[in-house]
Amino acid sequence: MKNILYIASSPRGSESFSQRVAQSIVAELKSLHPEAKVVTRDIARNPLPHVGEAFASGLSVPPEKRTPAQAAALALSDTLIDELAAADTVVLAVPMHNFGPPSTLKAWIDHVVRGGRTFAYSQKGPEGLLKGKRAILVVASGGVYSEGSAKPFDFQEPYLRTILGFIGITDVEVVRVEGVAMGATGAEKAMANATAQSKGILAHAV
Repeated sequence: MKNILYIASSPRGSESFSQRVAQSIVAELKSLHPEAKVVTRDIARNPLPHVGEAFASGLSVPPEKRTPAQAAALALSDTLIDELAAADTVVLAVPMHNFGPPSTLKAWIDHVVRGGRTFAYSQKGPEGLLKGKRAILVVASGGVYSEGSAKPFDFQEPYLRTILGFIGITDVEVVRVEGVAMGATGAEKAMANATAQSKGILAHAV
């Protein structure tokens, strides 16, 4: 493992359950692989612009003919894709907002899921171009969505698995920090369960 990309998307910063668990995972991966470079992109603290007209129109224009606005929009996308392409392991800290990932993460996704760079169409259909990578999703939620009556409302993990698979990242492991808002001990139990899940995943990280 040479490169680790850590994406943080919670507006709660250091108080975020997803970030606390994800940062612990990144630290452990770094201790297992001291030579690895860690690239951190906190898209909650430094939000990315949503893709707009310049991005959309620039996709179909050759680089040398793009307007300054188009060039800037695609240059940001290129930077984010290059970070992702260079990573062997991607760790995403994702809180649940209204049953799905936050809009900050959706903006990042819209920049990196790009035809010709991270996926391509063939006679067999779409093909992901970022194969051979590992992703660890740390998903946090106030309630329990992995089972029970709330499971149909989970548009967080299924969406992220689908979008990562679409660009070729199919080795995806999930750490759930769920039930953090359920009673006085909800957060404590959630963190303990997440720590146990993390240990199981990290046992295969050597």
